[in-house]
Amino acid sequence: MEAPERLNSEPESPWLLPMSFDLDLPGPRSSARVVVAMSGGVDSSVVAALLKREGYDVVGVTLQLYDHGAATHRKGACCAGQDIYDARRVADAIGIPHYVLDYEARFREKVIDRFAESYAMGETPIPCVECNQQIKFADLLGTARDLGAAVMATGHYVASRALPDGGRALHRAADPDRDQSYFLYGTTREQLARLRFPLGDLTKMQTRELAREFGLHIADKHDSQDICFVPTGSYSDIVKKLKPEAAEPGEIVHIDGRVLGTHKGIMHYTIGQRRGLGLALGEPLFVVGLDAERHRVVVGPREALATKRIVLRDVNWLGSDEIGGDMDVFVKVRSTRAPQPAVLRRGAAGPEVVFADAEEGVAPGQACVIYDSDEGQARVLGGGVIASAHKLAAVPGELAVA
Repeated sequence: MEAPERLNSEPESPWLLPMSFDLDLPGPRSSARVVVAMSGGVDSSVVAALLKREGYDVVGVTLQLYDHGAATHRKGACCAGQDIYDARRVADAIGIPHYVLDYEARFREKVIDRFAESYAMGETPIPCVECNQQIKFADLLGTARDLGAAVMATGHYVASRALPDGGRALHRAADPDRDQSYFLYGTTREQLARLRFPLGDLTKMQTRELAREFGLHIADKHDSQDICFVPTGSYSDIVKKLKPEAAEPGEIVHIDGRVLGTHKGIMHYTIGQRRGLGLALGEPLFVVGLDAERHRVVVGPREALATKRIVLRDVNWLGSDEIGGDMDVFVKVRSTRAPQPAVLRRGAAGPEVVFADAEEGVAPGQACVIYDSDEGQARVLGGGVIASAHKLAAVPGELAVA
């Protein structure tokens, strides 16, 4: 298929390009090879077309990450079935080479298995973080290097800025509703040096308009869902298959020690959950803890969700210096929450975050991402996995809650 004629012409709406899309690479653009990770969605497709028009030597790569047969006709799928076809069609339209790489075994080991294991431990995992860390920004970057690419570009809404020392810093996207920095905190400094994010200063509306300017057939395609590898939409099916112990029934226990009922497996519950408990006691109760060892779901009043301090593990630090004494920072413990003021410090069990105001619904397994500000395109200083969440003081004799 021939590339649309508009691809090599000036855009009809100049406001769509608020900046030059320079990738900070030496030499002429025509000799700078860029591998674009093409998922088959609007964002990565626009990145490929945009960099092609900007004069770079673009190569598209799509990863097959799981059984694409089960997801071929499902809306919201990613890196499988229809999406692979869409990526190939876009590559043909804009005139770039395109490769599909089979990463199913690697994805199953590093993302799906870990996802199930984390749920079985009573945690609330975020598979997108693992996928970025273990697959896209590790293995795929190696493939890009093998293809002779100077850098790899993706369709993530996050910004990268050059630093005076030659390194690069990670920043929130200009569009706060699309910002994906929460999922990319684990990107290392070495990886950042070889990554580019052209959409960091665009809104989603601008990206879709660009897709229309390029004549791409996926301009109005739906965005992918968070857990892309769940064909049925029910993650519990996968967890039960890989970790059947997570489906074992157990007791629902109040924080004061009362046994209130039974549950059908801790994998069905998350910290902060209120509905679906099957309890009718005349007062609202929330899941405040999960005891995987004893297969218990611990519930309590809303105030029992308040968390003042968390301990982190597997911390990736992107700040200018290593974590020293107490640092005033801003943190996000959910992707949909705005950064909140906190203090980062070294604790006996590892780096700790102390919130200025108690946070609700904080669960082990989630990510805590650290920023230098709560405004605009704040810099990402790093982040880690929540190892434990410490509640505010509660009633005497209550059950211990992580």
